[in-house]
Amino acid sequence: MWEDRLNHASLIDGGLLSRARFGRYAHADAEDLGSRLAGADPQRRTLVVSDGVFSMDGDLAPLPELAAASRQAGAWLLVDDAHGLGVLGANGGGCLEHFGLGIEQVPILVGTLGKAFGSFGAFVAGDEALIETLIQQARSYIYTTAPPPAVAETTRAALRLVQQEPWRRERLQALIGRFRRGTETLGLPLMDSLTPIQPLLAGSAQRALAWSRHLEQKGILVTAIRPPTVPEGSARLRITLSAAHSEAQVDRLLDALAGLPRQGGGHVA
Repeated sequence: MWEDRLNHASLIDGGLLSRARFGRYAHADAEDLGSRLAGADPQRRTLVVSDGVFSMDGDLAPLPELAAASRQAGAWLLVDDAHGLGVLGANGGGCLEHFGLGIEQVPILVGTLGKAFGSFGAFVAGDEALIETLIQQARSYIYTTAPPPAVAETTRAALRLVQQEPWRRERLQALIGRFRRGTETLGLPLMDSLTPIQPLLAGSAQRALAWSRHLEQKGILVTAIRPPTVPEGSARLRITLSAAHSEAQVDRLLDALAGLPRQGGGHVA
């Protein structure tokens, strides 16, 4: 099993608990993955695991390149699209729809229902043999209580909204663009992300906490993310936008960000 170095902790833990031979490739680096897969034992099934949208950086995995490298080595590619489903793609189909990929390129798709769908639980999608194997052998599935019928119906209703009302995604993209233009004007150290996850780099944990407290005093709650969740020196504010936000709220956030305190006094802007 090979996992992206910046995969979500749940994917890393799942890989370790699987007792498979486990390694990591450089973040979003299909060339590094390909070189590692080249040394794999052809007699053993290899699984490549990647987030679709990385939860702390907000960037997209290069799925077409990862799929090509996996296929060339005879490996399966598993994508966890927790932050892409419902948000990316013309119909909300997530990263796979965004890149125009299907089951041939990504044999295993994992998704959560508690983010864009506003429901609860998660799913695994794949071919019939894969799903039947999981039903019969996956202990975490067999010995877990099924979701209540009301939750299942909530998810069905959310899915219909995602598919039939694309205006929410259009609005979200407009808000993301508005926010990024504003931060560029302010000269803020925003990471390169076109998704709702907009990380603002602070560097030190102390600075990230100071920024978070500053925004809280302005009535805005933005969590400071710091080591060990992210590497040393890359503490940040994890700003997350949604279609429920208004332009006025985005502008209010930008006004508050303009007054962020610098280390040693002063302001960012």
